[in-house]
Amino acid sequence: RTAPAALTLGFPENTTFVSLIVFCSPRSDASLKDTLSDSDSDMGSTEQLDHGSTDTLANGCKADSDAAKRLAKRLYHLEGFKRCDVARQLGKNNEFSKLVAEEYLSFFDFTGLTLDKALRTFLKAFPLMGETQERERVLIHFSRRYCQCNPEESTSEDGIHTLTCALMLLNTDLHGHNIGKKMSCQQFITNLDGLNDGKDFAKDLLKTLYNSIKNEKLEWAIDEDELRKSLSELVDDKLGASAKKVTRIVDGSNPFLDIPQALNAITYKHGVLTRKTHADTDGKRTPRGRRGWKKFYAVLKGTILYLQKDEYKPDKDLSEVDLKNAIRVHHALATKASDYSKKSNVLKLKTADWRVFLFQAPSKEEMLSWILRINLVAAIFSAPAFPAAICSMKKFCRPLLPSSMTKLCQEEQLRSHENKMRQIADELTEHKLHPVEKSLKSKEAEEYRLKEHYLIFEKSRYETYINLLCMKIKVGTDDLEKIEASLFMVEADDISLRKTHSSPSLNCLTCPVSQEICGDPGTEARSSDSQCNASQEW
Repeated sequence: RTAPAALTLGFPENTTFVSLIVFCSPRSDASLKDTLSDSDSDMGSTEQLDHGSTDTLANGCKADSDAAKRLAKRLYHLEGFKRCDVARQLGKNNEFSKLVAEEYLSFFDFTGLTLDKALRTFLKAFPLMGETQERERVLIHFSRRYCQCNPEESTSEDGIHTLTCALMLLNTDLHGHNIGKKMSCQQFITNLDGLNDGKDFAKDLLKTLYNSIKNEKLEWAIDEDELRKSLSELVDDKLGASAKKVTRIVDGSNPFLDIPQALNAITYKHGVLTRKTHADTDGKRTPRGRRGWKKFYAVLKGTILYLQKDEYKPDKDLSEVDLKNAIRVHHALATKASDYSKKSNVLKLKTADWRVFLFQAPSKEEMLSWILRINLVAAIFSAPAFPAAICSMKKFCRPLLPSSMTKLCQEEQLRSHENKMRQIADELTEHKLHPVEKSLKSKEAEEYRLKEHYLIFEKSRYETYINLLCMKIKVGTDDLEKIEASLFMVEADDISLRKTHSSPSLNCLTCPVSQEICGDPGTEARSSDSQCNASQEW
């Protein structure tokens, strides 16, 4: 099932699936015990679940409804399981887990409740954690159960699911420490236009839901210690005991954006940049009063570009103003602003939500260095995009671009980018085969133009990512200075980059890759015989 249309609201989450199916045996239940099998590993590889389990779950057997009922009951009553285990059990992508989820949801009675109240009831009991698509599957079961309890509901199951996801994203926008303005009620309504099976949701309904979330944020049923452990266990493993405190760009209220940001994330570049905001979210032109040039001390730290008023100090904590001015560079593309002639050494940065910024660097060398490092960070760490939204034929909506870091190693990341670029290229070719007729309404012609512009931009972005990853693998180093030198020797022999104070090795944030030299960017990267690490170093 593809991601719902509600996930394309312009918000800034690569999933490892773990199969969970019943082990069929003539033995009595008393002789069984819970095990968990990873569908991507060997068939015989299992790892023990929490103590107190009595059912065996293994790969390759037919799902059993009785076992699903037993497990669902135990999960609901937390018999032998902790809260943080429940979502991991229900979110797996196999038939048995679907049965377990359906049985688990049967313990909830949403009859007569509005959608927001039903969602609050569910979240107070259910710890919505885990990978993004795992949570997505759980919300599908929630939507189905809500419709079962309210058969008179005129909105379809897909429509309920769309609204559910929209409410969770709205919750983050209104109550999280997010960058930019809070979403207005009118924006919330506009973003959901045409997403109710091709029709619009009732405005009164959307206003009621908006006010409900605005007046009272959604709360999650999870112990603070369990939440902290679940979200930062990878960070803690890699940073070690001497690591600084782990903080978050948002306050954790959005289950789709649960990747922590460490205060001591690697700094890839810093220096003076002068910024001009050219376009806001979705490419809407920035009002004239907010377009002025402002000088900042820019710091590319992890996948965040911080714009600080004061000079960069590695040990200084980030202020609220720093967070407000920060720009996420996941799925972003930096290019030379060749169409801007009023100032020299200007680069253009287009973000995942299609905001556009102009940055003037002190020199041409610095401009090129910023372009390379922003694009390389985006290429290495941007998680694979979600599928296009459902019900998007009437109104074109860009797919959701997750802000979390990818869990793929670099060779897998390269293959992912190549596959995506081929998909975009095919879609662009197909799109151009069906141009709009002059007799069509101007709105339809505009939708056609927007989609074509999107496809052309995405093709260019993935081509850039592929070229940079190929260059990095070919050079065989994680040192940014050497990568810069190699790239600029190819493109411009007369460029001599100055040595910067922010040229760390990329190996702190990447998985091991083979030393094979990448071939043509348009071809499949060769597979490495070695296994990629299960998780990246952060």
